[in-house]
Amino acid sequence: MLIRNAVLADGRRRDVRIEGERIADVADAGSLDSGDDRVVAADGRLLLPGCIDVHVHFRQPGHAHKETWATGSRSAAAGGVTTVVDQPNTTPPTTTGTAFDEKATLAADSLVDYGINGGVTEAWDPDTLLERPLFALGEVFLADSTGDMGIDADPFADAVARAADAGVPVTVHAEDASLFDDGVYGSDAGGVGRDADADRWSAFRTAEAEAAAVERAVAVAGDTGAQLHIAHTSTPEGVDTAAAAGATCEVTPHHLFLSREDLDDLGTYGRMNPPLRDEARRAAVFERVADGTVDVLATDHAPHTVDEKEQGLWDAPSGVPGVETMLPLLLEAARQGHWSYERVRDLTARNPARIFDLPRKGRIERDADADLVLVDPDRPREIRGEALHSKCGWTPFEGWTGVFPDLTLVRGHVVYDGRGERETFGDAVGQNVRT
Repeated sequence: MLIRNAVLADGRRRDVRIEGERIADVADAGSLDSGDDRVVAADGRLLLPGCIDVHVHFRQPGHAHKETWATGSRSAAAGGVTTVVDQPNTTPPTTTGTAFDEKATLAADSLVDYGINGGVTEAWDPDTLLERPLFALGEVFLADSTGDMGIDADPFADAVARAADAGVPVTVHAEDASLFDDGVYGSDAGGVGRDADADRWSAFRTAEAEAAAVERAVAVAGDTGAQLHIAHTSTPEGVDTAAAAGATCEVTPHHLFLSREDLDDLGTYGRMNPPLRDEARRAAVFERVADGTVDVLATDHAPHTVDEKEQGLWDAPSGVPGVETMLPLLLEAARQGHWSYERVRDLTARNPARIFDLPRKGRIERDADADLVLVDPDRPREIRGEALHSKCGWTPFEGWTGVFPDLTLVRGHVVYDGRGERETFGDAVGQNVRT
């Protein structure tokens, strides 16, 4: 394939030739002979490296009514995400070699490349789990949000030390449950469905709980030399603590664009962990994303059914879908001048590839994997849940504007094509990036 006359994130116009699954050449626009290549006329549209979403929950095994590897990866492909990393809080949790193998078998349905995070519980099996091609140990710290995945400080320290010895990064869900405000918690509070006072969830899971957990996590990791990555950081205090300690961190689109001021409209659909913060904190996190302090944008894609989210505040599950809308929202923000296309590229592709040692991902260069996304920044459209491809069928960004891909390639394979009257999807070509 030859992609002719594309504009890269830095503004250069280039032809990009693909041979097999790799990029064979990148040259000045119009300089490469098409020969027998299949030609894609970019006509000055933006060509980006495929997004690497290092935080998704595709729900299999155990919760296929919410999402599957097939539906989740279709949503990823339609949103320009070419690699995902699945978290361990499935059923059973990915805490043993056997559980890893079961999930890896299901992941064969994925259209996009993937990594699988292992989890840590009081009874995890590091001897068999660490023998597998793990992406990272994930969501392993003082958090009750992940059900059986929550642990206390001593097993966490042991897990971090084992991960450091094995050369496996550690992705931490940093919320100290001992600092949650039980005074706002109660089964008789919050109402039901969309009428629930969802702001109580933000008041319950305090910003201080995140900041304290980040401080403890980096202190433990600092004693072991482990590579630490803070998941879904929702406060400027958490971002700054991670950065000062040399840890990396990610921010989600919902913490970047939404705040407690949106909860009147979102109701229980706005319940997630960590929760939405006040507008001042959201704006401060936004600034840190724009100025380079934040390393990665990742979605924490956590779909639930409408019926599940319509329960009362204390019964509705936490989490929102996001793998399909992350890049479109970031591109729209770039179109409006909040940051450059280069910043979008770095947050979604170059930085996660560097941090998690994916040398063939995240760049448009010779010999890199041909993970590519072609978009037209001048053709934004309204985001509608019914038009997205996650099994859950809704989005917290209903009615927002995004710039969606025209074409998505995974290692040279077309997995999504939205250029015609009807969009089409390719085959399940996804592979574990650690094998």
